[in-house]
Amino acid sequence: MRKITFIGCLLLGMLPVLAQQVEDTFGSLVEAEMKSAWQISNFTANQNTANYDVLSHVLEFNVDPAEYYIEGTVTTTFRAKTFMTSITFDLTQQLSVNSVTIDGDIVSFTQNGDELIISLGSGIDENTVATVVVDYEGEPGFSEGAFTIDTHNGVPELWTLSQPYGAKDWWPCKQDLNDKIDNTDIYITAPSEYVSVGNGLEISQTDNGNGTTTTHFQHNYPIPAYLIAIAVTNYQVFTQTAGTAPNTFPIVNYIYPEMYDFITTQQLPLTVQMIDLFEELFETYPYHEEKYGHAQCSLGGGMEHATVSFMGGFNRELVAHELAHQWFGDKVTCGSWKDIWLNEGFATYLSGLVVEDFDGEDAFTNWKGGRIGNITSQPGGAVYLTDTDTTNVGRIFSGRLSYNKGAMVVHMLRYKLGDADFYQGLKNYLADPDLAFGYAKTPDLKEHLETASGTDLTEFFNDWVYNQGYPVYNITVNHWGEGQVKVTINQTQSHPSVSFFEMPIRIRLSGNGGAVQDVLLDNTFNGQEFTVPVDFTVTGVQFNPGNDIISANSQAILNTDIPALQRVVLYPNPVTGTLHLQLPQGVLAEQAVFYNALEQKVMETANQSVWNVSQLAQGIYNITLTTNNGTTQLRFVKQ
Repeated sequence: MRKITFIGCLLLGMLPVLAQQVEDTFGSLVEAEMKSAWQISNFTANQNTANYDVLSHVLEFNVDPAEYYIEGTVTTTFRAKTFMTSITFDLTQQLSVNSVTIDGDIVSFTQNGDELIISLGSGIDENTVATVVVDYEGEPGFSEGAFTIDTHNGVPELWTLSQPYGAKDWWPCKQDLNDKIDNTDIYITAPSEYVSVGNGLEISQTDNGNGTTTTHFQHNYPIPAYLIAIAVTNYQVFTQTAGTAPNTFPIVNYIYPEMYDFITTQQLPLTVQMIDLFEELFETYPYHEEKYGHAQCSLGGGMEHATVSFMGGFNRELVAHELAHQWFGDKVTCGSWKDIWLNEGFATYLSGLVVEDFDGEDAFTNWKGGRIGNITSQPGGAVYLTDTDTTNVGRIFSGRLSYNKGAMVVHMLRYKLGDADFYQGLKNYLADPDLAFGYAKTPDLKEHLETASGTDLTEFFNDWVYNQGYPVYNITVNHWGEGQVKVTINQTQSHPSVSFFEMPIRIRLSGNGGAVQDVLLDNTFNGQEFTVPVDFTVTGVQFNPGNDIISANSQAILNTDIPALQRVVLYPNPVTGTLHLQLPQGVLAEQAVFYNALEQKVMETANQSVWNVSQLAQGIYNITLTTNNGTTQLRFVKQ
């Protein structure tokens, strides 16, 4: 009898359905995070901005959500990294600069394409700190959709979303992935009937006596330009409290009045529980001295602006994803777009941890299965991007690869290392002073996980992060004498970039009366065999029961039609002292002749199934065993 059980919790016919469900769930989220980047293909970080470090910004914006227009004054304090005769900011040519001063003196400037180039006169020396003030106005750039006006319920609204290179469309900045702004003050002047939102703590509201109000926000954590954001409309504010004393902090939610009751009673209460979970697993909320919050806007998904996520909706998965980014993406930011999975893969996985904690293991298994179905809908694709990939925004924000495969690679690291080492490695990664509120690349994560676990992860990262595809397993389980089975694991690969995926393999053996035994096997080469003790008769086998490994089209076969002599087993093997012979029921040993590697006879016994081999030299030995059921050849190693 041959019994076949297909891999995981997914039947092959269900995979396209589950893959589509995953895409439906993530489609709006990914779309929003791509929104400002749709013309990235011809843009790279400006090397002309690499010769200085931004220390602080004071951003003063005068806006009206009913008008596509901005008046701004941006005060930037910077430190020269080398001798400088000019300083360059990224700024769309659609905005007009009215004046520039440096340390109070009026200076000359030019706008060349999307650069604002400011003269520093005779120049400033390395390590000199200077302050430049740019006064500008105009209609923000349209190229990346970073500055948006819209309406909700007939009311005007304004919001920004600058990831990855859209900040230049509405303010003069340095937008790259190597310099964070140490502290930021944001002043938003808008008509007084509206509520303004910005990063950090709200410091004050000032009635200007002319129908406008200026709201001051202060953010004292390092932040990249693309995470600075503002929003303005007729918000109703709902405040919660999160964290654990002494590190409690407010969650300030800016909600459309027409949706206030439903969102605040049915959706937002779970945010506090999510924060509790992430703080327990990782560390205290990174911005606990300020706030967390949400600002509703007409997005299809959400965007993780530091301390305040902009939200198109408040379903649990989206709330969890954007909250997770405050640790993975905002505090520690990917150091290049090649490493985007350090942002998106982790945020996606943390939304899965919410499923695991709130709904239980079965729901989490299904969650992972949905990701696997989406990932394996195509045979190739790597988590890590190539240089060419970084010019394609659709590839950077690939739901299949950067989000879902990235998330499952994070899970497989947890599965491989175990919870204690996995979470300790991530705590160390987040706390690393060279990475915290700075930038990280994939080798930084690898190093912290290796240090915490004592495990070399080079092979894992080569297979699962840098190269493409996934394994396809063919597993055979044979009854192998009384109380044990033999498991043989064979593997092919969906893409030629990986010759073999080394992974711990979990199989589930089942028997009559509900008997179940999970077995973890460290699969390091093709055709590997394992002898597994089991205290019941195995009637079924399942591979990857928890959907812990990315795989598809795999099968596990239980083969019970094994000739009796093929079920004869020597144990322990290798052996130092006493060697045992395990025989199937009804089979009797009549004679055993022992030969060394030179085919010399070294021992012979009759009617015996236990031998003292301690006197034999170390090496490989063969036994010709004669039984009442025929003759077979056995091999053992003497240590």
